[in-house]
Amino acid sequence: MSLIQTWLLSPFVHEFMQRGLVVAVLVGIVCAVLSCFLVLKGWSLMGDAVSHAVLPGIVIAHIVSLPLAIGAFAAGLGCALGIGYLKENSRVKEDTVMGIVFSGMFALGLVLFVKVDSDQHLLHILFGNMLGVRWSDIAETALIAVPTIAIMLAKRRDFLLHAFDPAHARAIGLNVRLLHFGLLALLALTIVAALKAVGIILVVAMLIAPGAIGYLLTRQFDRMLMVAVAVAVTSSVLGTILSFHLDAATGPCIVVVQAGFFIAALAASLRRSARLADAGTAA
Repeated sequence: MSLIQTWLLSPFVHEFMQRGLVVAVLVGIVCAVLSCFLVLKGWSLMGDAVSHAVLPGIVIAHIVSLPLAIGAFAAGLGCALGIGYLKENSRVKEDTVMGIVFSGMFALGLVLFVKVDSDQHLLHILFGNMLGVRWSDIAETALIAVPTIAIMLAKRRDFLLHAFDPAHARAIGLNVRLLHFGLLALLALTIVAALKAVGIILVVAMLIAPGAIGYLLTRQFDRMLMVAVAVAVTSSVLGTILSFHLDAATGPCIVVVQAGFFIAALAASLRRSARLADAGTAA
């Protein structure tokens, strides 16, 4: 076996690395698919808001002995609905409303967490524990992620039209309100699916980078989806391997690799734009 093959495959002789890779790829795919819609709709900050807002729901679910996923989903969806209500019933702009709601709910979650006697480690909730997941955790993640992916792909054209032109979507008979809140619900579900693996904070990067890379590299939506998923899967594999050899946290390594791909995609996009400008000048 060559040195490169050894470097690539040696981490996966350990079962915890195998579990980490499986959950990383699963979370990467669902985040990548959703990120395409978030980037096109300009909802990147919404992903940030909902991901931070799930913390009080997690703590309250622990207090009342409910599954943490239920509390996280309820808090995330409540945050999204609250942002929509405040936007429609006040003069404050949407980005300002998002900042107020998510920072307030995140702060509330921190206060509750400090005051509650819990064996849940705060760093695992904030940053995830990808290499500490069990097969039962992976099954729970898949139970949420797979239907979420299926719904987004099946309704991708409706969501795409809603992102670009809600007025036209309404004119042709689509239920725009249902699409709007349906996408918010899928966002909350995606964050719940990624919670144990990458945590509240790092999921934001995974919800933005793949879609942004696809947006830079192509102008056709289905290709954008394929690019985003390919980037997410490749980043998950490389980040997991790097984390083993560097003895570093897996989630941050994956995000660093995604950031590297974004820089490369941006450079390629700028070169393409420069070539097109030169060709237009020559013509």
